[in-house]
Amino acid sequence: MTKLLDLPESRFVLPGNRACAGCGIGIGLRQITAALDGRMVMAVPACCLTVVGGMYPTSSVAVPWVNVAFPSTAAAAAGLAAGLRATGRSEEMTVLAMAGDGGTGDIGIQALSGAAERNDDFIYLCYDNEAYMNTGTQRSGLTPHGARTTTTWAGKRENPKDMPRIMEAHGIPYVASTSAVYPTDVFDKVSRARDMRGLRYIHMNTPCPSGWSFEPRDTVRIGELAVECGLVVLYEVVEGAFRLTGRSATLAKGGRPLKPVTEYLGTQGRFRGLDGGAVGEIQAWVDQRWAGFVARHAAGR
Repeated sequence: MTKLLDLPESRFVLPGNRACAGCGIGIGLRQITAALDGRMVMAVPACCLTVVGGMYPTSSVAVPWVNVAFPSTAAAAAGLAAGLRATGRSEEMTVLAMAGDGGTGDIGIQALSGAAERNDDFIYLCYDNEAYMNTGTQRSGLTPHGARTTTTWAGKRENPKDMPRIMEAHGIPYVASTSAVYPTDVFDKVSRARDMRGLRYIHMNTPCPSGWSFEPRDTVRIGELAVECGLVVLYEVVEGAFRLTGRSATLAKGGRPLKPVTEYLGTQGRFRGLDGGAVGEIQAWVDQRWAGFVARHAAGR
């Protein structure tokens, strides 16, 4: 595992952009572009990431970037990868498709599933800020149970889709779950994906101060708390072999109980008003998932 002080100093995300204060996307994007050493081309749909990138003719990201239609991110990335192969540059550059949770789990899932079925050669990274933030915080299929959005004013009733497990079911060579606030975990997983071929899927939890209703200065703390409570689990699946990574691996090894979800839910306005029954349902869901992850990790060692 890369140590924090060993992360490369090269920077492809430039200072100054139109993102909200405290946005987690920029934290993760710095390590993503560094892991690929800037030798990449990005396919990005309409989303918060396009706000970070900036409007033509200026950009805060110093890599080639193609803006595409909302449902077509994976299809466009497959075309870019085919173009690089045809011009003999596929070993020179990595294609990175990067979209939010709505553009991945809802609007873009058909193109993504098709690319996975074909095992197209690119990295797909979903930055999951758990709602359609760029258009006003509407719920997505990945919005957590109990979260208030502009379309779930009383709190979402359903648990989120498990996109990493959906992608794992396609039999692709690499699937990973990470968090933008753990830079070495992000860097290591993108680095590993870079050196593989076929479709590689990385799911990155990305705290959002404006959509989740917390102070921008608390982005890293809340992202870490999500892992400590088991709502976000750091792991990877390499050619079918599962293992926990980073902080999640440490928690599993220590055998200590996770922090209660109330510590996480209480930090954000979107969960304000949850009753004890709803909190209990969330806790039970987290406990069941975590037990399954720990069992898979132990079986794979």
